[in-house]
Amino acid sequence: MAGHNKVLGGGGFHHIAMRVHDFDASVKFYTEVLGFTVKTTWGNPERRLALLDTGDGNYIEISSGGSAEPRPEGVILHYALRTDNVDAAIERARAAGAPITIEPKDVTFNSVPPTPVRIGFCKGPDGELIEFFKNDLT
Repeated sequence: MAGHNKVLGGGGFHHIAMRVHDFDASVKFYTEVLGFTVKTTWGNPERRLALLDTGDGNYIEISSGGSAEPRPEGVILHYALRTDNVDAAIERARAAGAPITIEPKDVTFNSVPPTPVRIGFCKGPDGELIEFFKNDLT
């Protein structure tokens, strides 16, 4: 998806990820209560994931395996920014001193149909986890 951010070569949010305690209840809430639609699902019985379209091409990723205990930071795992060039975005973050937590790599979600993406992660100034995300899904 073409955006207007000249630095990232795209831009905008792709998704915000959450690790939840009750996967089925969360998917049901976001789809039946808030009207999101399931774009794709993947994973296995121990770790299920779903990408839900909020209605405008932005997504919430729901991941199973969250704790039932209250967490001061809530359930947000990371946020993902769209980019046309994950490698360049990671290099720009690295040059600014951001810790790189996952080097750029190609991944194919085991979804139906399989979804190839390119991702890379860094930490922001307060430790927030930022994913740079490129695929043809959006």
